[in-house]
Amino acid sequence: MPTDPLSTTFAALADPTRRAILARLASGECSVTELAEPFDMSMPAVSKHLRVLERAGLITRRRDAQWRWCRIEAAPLKEVADWAEHYRQLWEGRLDRLDVYLQELQAKERNHGGGQHGK
Repeated sequence: MPTDPLSTTFAALADPTRRAILARLASGECSVTELAEPFDMSMPAVSKHLRVLERAGLITRRRDAQWRWCRIEAAPLKEVADWAEHYRQLWEGRLDRLDVYLQELQAKERNHGGGQHGK
């Protein structure tokens, strides 16, 4: 089982059902019953997904009389976004350098008679 917070978050996000639950919670707090409605699964299965999300710090749960409410927590998602941003910047830099290189090749081809094919 992953032990660092980022690995735990990624493991929780790996499941499409859990991502769908988070997408629903992005619009606001709702009850476990409301969260379970769109899924063709038992309440214990939904509860298992919620436990995974809660252990990853992606949601918090509270109880109000007989109702159980869930709310999304943004901090772990920000950590994922920050981690991905580092790699986005890395790849953008590499793609920018590739673009410059390709433009240089095209300029050389134009300057050295690249348009004379077929003569």
